[in-house]
Amino acid sequence: MVSSPSSAVQAARKALGLRLREMRKAAGFGTARAFAARAGWSESKASRVENGVTSPAAEDLRRYAVLCGEPETYPDLVATSHNIDEMYVEWRRLQGRGLRPVQQAHIPLYERTQHFRIYEPGVIPGLVQTPDYARAIMGRIISFWDIPDDVGDAVTVRIGRQRVLRDAGRRFGILVEETALRSRFGDAEVMAAQLGHLLTVASLAQVSLGVIPMTVDRAMWPLEGFWIFDDDQVIVELATAQVTVKQPSEVFAYARMFAELATMASYGKQARALIVEAIDALG
Repeated sequence: MVSSPSSAVQAARKALGLRLREMRKAAGFGTARAFAARAGWSESKASRVENGVTSPAAEDLRRYAVLCGEPETYPDLVATSHNIDEMYVEWRRLQGRGLRPVQQAHIPLYERTQHFRIYEPGVIPGLVQTPDYARAIMGRIISFWDIPDDVGDAVTVRIGRQRVLRDAGRRFGILVEETALRSRFGDAEVMAAQLGHLLTVASLAQVSLGVIPMTVDRAMWPLEGFWIFDDDQVIVELATAQVTVKQPSEVFAYARMFAELATMASYGKQARALIVEAIDALG
């Protein structure tokens, strides 16, 4: 499971380096030194690239593709490298101009996605938040990171993105831990309205809402919140950064995790009962 920059970006760099090493060996270059001599590099450069220490430039990847006799692999190698570069984005850089640009940036992704799979362990997902609940969460983010306060505009954009929920042609699989129902953002009135809204959203035919009870015998441990967009990419929100995963094998791994978590969830009447219990506990 992705839990840090090193286990996301660094693992991806190493995987790319291993692929380049295998290409080099298959082409008859027994050592990095032999390949480096042919490419006009130092041996240390080839070693750093193949061990994931250094991100290869596009021209470096072209050298591997051409010299190893596999020029057709070049576009895929470049795409993989670009995905690694985009994978890890620190919150301070992402939110440096406030939260509204961050909310706006995801609008095209939301609009083209037909199947959403969302898991959140401690908060209600943004796609089903009320304005007051969203304002409470965003206010705390702004305060913690000391970034420009554009909470009103950011909330407007987030709520506007929820229009995709009304599209009966899309599918939404939403999983939350029971903890998310009990964790307070805002006062009791804000939380009651948020949980009531969750009951309303759960009644939509295109939405499957599952609540994982705190007492369940777990088949999968709690993870960071993650969103799967079709089968194309996953966005994981860590404490300090946003990780974007696009490698098909990793997207598939998150889909498996989601499926495992889904087996532990309560749905329908049982899920509604857990939400009502959380509302009553506000009393």
